[in-house]
Amino acid sequence: MSAAARVAERVRDLDTPEGPGRAHVCRPARSHGTVVLGHGAGGGLRSLDLTVARDVLVGAGWTVALLEQPWLVAGRRVAGRPPTLDAAWVPMVTDLMSGRGRLPRPLVVGGRSAGARVACRTAAELGADAGLLLSFPLHLPGRPDRLRDAELALAPDPTWLVHGARDPFGTPEELAPYLPAWATLIEVDGAHSFPKGSRPALVEALTRIAGMLPR
Repeated sequence: MSAAARVAERVRDLDTPEGPGRAHVCRPARSHGTVVLGHGAGGGLRSLDLTVARDVLVGAGWTVALLEQPWLVAGRRVAGRPPTLDAAWVPMVTDLMSGRGRLPRPLVVGGRSAGARVACRTAAELGADAGLLLSFPLHLPGRPDRLRDAELALAPDPTWLVHGARDPFGTPEELAPYLPAWATLIEVDGAHSFPKGSRPALVEALTRIAGMLPR
């Protein structure tokens, strides 16, 4: 049984200007802080990297909140445009981190793919203390001329990236010149989505990161 399975998951519906969002929160009895992670544009919360991140971080004593964007809660298959994703993300995270029952700081923001982009764009507004990016999409496949390096530059200090060695959205070698000085990249065998065989490497990478997150 995983550490996350041993910690009860609390599901919270959250209001946003884009419609209802949802948070899946696992909070250990004694928490070092909170890691909030968003999903990608093509799927939900069951991707291998998000699942491993939740399990490892909860096991290391961190509260983990996996957030569902309103478009996914509503059952739509296509994500909204970046401004709508940001407009939903900020109030969801703010709600979790404020008021009665607020989650503990420090706050680590991140996610996989499109969720990683959202976390970078909104980190300053949320006062994030660190970042955790999974498969950051530097460019669309076959379009290295259209980079998202300006978003990556907005990642909080410090930030860690877990990235597939053969990611068609930008390999680790492509990412390297655009990494902020405060960002650390950990390469894992895989592409943009990680196969089941990548689990041991993901566990190792995220265990290392869990030990370095600011407390």
